[in-house]
Amino acid sequence: MSFKTASVLIIDDDVDVLTAVRLLLKPEVKEIVTEKNPENIRSILAKQDFDVILLDMNFNSSINTGNEGIFWLKKIKEFRSAASVIMITAYGDIDLAIRSLKEGAYDFIVKPWHNEKLIATIKEAVRQKDNKGNAVMPNGSTIFEKELLGESEVMQDIFYKIQKIAPTDANILILGENGTGKEVIAKAIHHFSYRSTKPFIKVDVGALTESLFESELFGHKKGAFTDAREDREGRFEAANTGTLFLDEIGNISLHQQAKLLSVLQNRQVIRLGTNEPKPIDIRLICATNIPISELANESRFRKDLIYRINTVEIIVPPLRKRGNDILLLAYHFTKIYCNKYLKPKLELDKTAKEKLLNYHYPGNVRELQYAIERAVIMSEDDVLSGRDILFSPIETMTVETKEEHSNLSTVEKNTILKVIEKNNGNISKAAKELGITRTALYRRLSKYDI
Repeated sequence: MSFKTASVLIIDDDVDVLTAVRLLLKPEVKEIVTEKNPENIRSILAKQDFDVILLDMNFNSSINTGNEGIFWLKKIKEFRSAASVIMITAYGDIDLAIRSLKEGAYDFIVKPWHNEKLIATIKEAVRQKDNKGNAVMPNGSTIFEKELLGESEVMQDIFYKIQKIAPTDANILILGENGTGKEVIAKAIHHFSYRSTKPFIKVDVGALTESLFESELFGHKKGAFTDAREDREGRFEAANTGTLFLDEIGNISLHQQAKLLSVLQNRQVIRLGTNEPKPIDIRLICATNIPISELANESRFRKDLIYRINTVEIIVPPLRKRGNDILLLAYHFTKIYCNKYLKPKLELDKTAKEKLLNYHYPGNVRELQYAIERAVIMSEDDVLSGRDILFSPIETMTVETKEEHSNLSTVEKNTILKVIEKNNGNISKAAKELGITRTALYRRLSKYDI
């Protein structure tokens, strides 16, 4: 079907939106129908078929479900319309828009949209309307890169999210335990974005000291400090027109957060030793292993920075919650390391599968990868059994140490509370009974938020 012969229905209670889209599409398609009231959808579809329907996610109508777009999308499907439905949404409703894909929407467009992107999406909907096949990602890639595997429902939700947010410039916050693949997801978002041919720059900001933070991120001029022997661009400038990935963002100090917030608000950096602002154009992706509930504590992280970096969040599940994805990944790593170490093709026997599925993976995908690599290297048969798969004691020791520390902290906190209560809140007497100074006791009170 030719795009020039297509018919489009636009449903939005904002007259300005209707006018803008109608004027944009008028030279491109054969017919455009606009409608303010979604309750007229049935009568419109009874009279006429459409190739594409643009449907707003929110209406000020008698239907007040909080997700009117999903409600009317279902109605369109009930009316047996063959049109491809493209949802119109705002950044704040992206999760809802992604849900609409599962309800049968073809795609969604985020306000404010780029005209070229809107036209391209409608063209693609028309092209695929009578030629439905396997969904492909931008740049023609089938779902997903070989590094990002998963058939579980939680991973399918993440794939949907990546597919839809990648072409936008929305700032992304990736949350998850160490070893879950947050960097792989960041790279996938960049790969499927319109910045894919531009730089992808990673910075482990949690490892930067106070003295190096500004120099590494914003750059410096020769002579700005003792070791500044030449001019150097920072990571923001290096990522210009591309994607900047700030890993371990939850570990930076409040002072560093203030510096970062200023750059993100002004969209410009000033190298150390200069007063010259340099404009930057980046797509920002951040990651942390700290739960969002802890980041919400303003004594630890600025809320205004959270809002700035967290237009959309992706929560990566731990491997232990991904079910049979464990075996999928195990076979994947087995194949990789058989090729790397020139081993014949190896299979996993029943005992190996059971051991893999029953382990708790404190080190997540990274730990599984290393366990499979070790097993392949040491293998002497064409089958891997349970005894061939050994998990690193490092992760177990780390978990035990954390639990031990947590238990000791609880004991200390409870002891302090009891002694203070015993001395009727007298800090001096409590400190004396505990055998520590008043200052040391105050530090512990602050530590345990007592």
